[in-house]
Amino acid sequence: MHTMKAIQSPAGVGARAVPVALLPLVLSLSLSAGPAAAQRQVVRVPVTGTVEMGLAPFVERVIEEAEAGGADAVVLDIETQGGRVDAALRITSAVSRARVPVYAFVNMYAYSAGAMIALSAERVLMREGAVMGAATPVDGSGTKASEKMVSAMRAQMRAMTEARGLDPAVAEAMVDEEIAIPGVVEEGKLLTVTTREAVDLGYATAVADWNGVLAALELEESDVTRASVNWAERIVRFFTNPVIAPFLLSLGFLGLLVEIKTAGFGLAGTAGLISLALFFGAHLLIGLAGAEDIILVGVGAVLVLIEILIVPGFGIFGIAGIAALLGGLIMAQIGSLPTRGDVVQAGSVLLAAMVLVSMSAWSLLRSLPGSWRLRRSGVILGESTDRDEGYTSADVRAELVGQEGVAITDLRPAGVGLFGDERVDVVSESEWIEEGTRIRVMSAEGYRHVVRPVKSGQAADRD
Repeated sequence: MHTMKAIQSPAGVGARAVPVALLPLVLSLSLSAGPAAAQRQVVRVPVTGTVEMGLAPFVERVIEEAEAGGADAVVLDIETQGGRVDAALRITSAVSRARVPVYAFVNMYAYSAGAMIALSAERVLMREGAVMGAATPVDGSGTKASEKMVSAMRAQMRAMTEARGLDPAVAEAMVDEEIAIPGVVEEGKLLTVTTREAVDLGYATAVADWNGVLAALELEESDVTRASVNWAERIVRFFTNPVIAPFLLSLGFLGLLVEIKTAGFGLAGTAGLISLALFFGAHLLIGLAGAEDIILVGVGAVLVLIEILIVPGFGIFGIAGIAALLGGLIMAQIGSLPTRGDVVQAGSVLLAAMVLVSMSAWSLLRSLPGSWRLRRSGVILGESTDRDEGYTSADVRAELVGQEGVAITDLRPAGVGLFGDERVDVVSESEWIEEGTRIRVMSAEGYRHVVRPVKSGQAADRD
């Protein structure tokens, strides 16, 4: 006897018995008759301009969101002359870890770091007439970087192409001109390939345009989403801009200097801390700064404060503090694989900040004494005296000279004398004068009235 099971028809107009053994077939037929499958999704990521550290977190975020959204593919739309090696390494690492297929579309040119990013993808598609290569790392002046960096980049290119089953020598020849490939490139020349050459070497597929990319990937009917930088990434890139960074540093240090010179903690210190937090936070987010750099700057600031507030003069604490500050600020801008150009740029940012701090401090010192608001509030004095002129703290009582009175306290040597009905602060000329002794004012110097005891004979003569 067969086991039977009743299922409702898709139309819901009745039921019929179906053997359990045929249930999977019925379900598959039912599903095939349902709505059409969801449209495939492709994410297009622009990798254009200079490859800098702000680009890396953008690509990482887009890949993560594509994975979470169930995208069918991510295509890196590359048109760049290169940039930072550490930024390119961070992008290639994100591409290699991706759980969604990542392809590269070389849209006219992918030099240096751009070539590395392209070769990290599962497949490279090049527009007709495009070029790719020239991946030797250089410093800011265009000079070839150290052998250590060249070797690291050469090994990275070799590893990526080996993983794709390509000839690694081609990728290495893009990095090192000492590598020769018969029929491709001779020794002493850096390899840069055109679309036709890349196709012949098995490195790329030629396409006419973006539609050709989708056709080559069999994603013609896909819904294409173009990724864009979000507001947070724009802010981070803004604050790490070499033009903006010096203003953050100068404002931060000026605020802290003002707080050191004033009582309590107020607006200047708050603005300074916020500025420094924006500087270090932005560089930390894009991977340039690390916790060790922030700690080094903090230690330097503490040493400088010890030199200013505790230790007299200028010595080892001040020198060590300044060195730690400068070192931490430069290291926070150069990343893990800096070139000479990166170091020069970081030094320029720091020098600009120092100039801004000096000019601002000089301007404040000149303008603050003339501020009527500060004079009216009593923060600064409206008038000043020099050493030659001196000052007086009370009116001179010349009329008291020669007058006689009574010491109403012991003068040891200072005390109080009574002259008529007026109590006057007095000081003995030399000796201890007891209370009740008659005294005479010998001189008046502001608040200082010098007295001498009156002898009985002198008092009689005076009468």
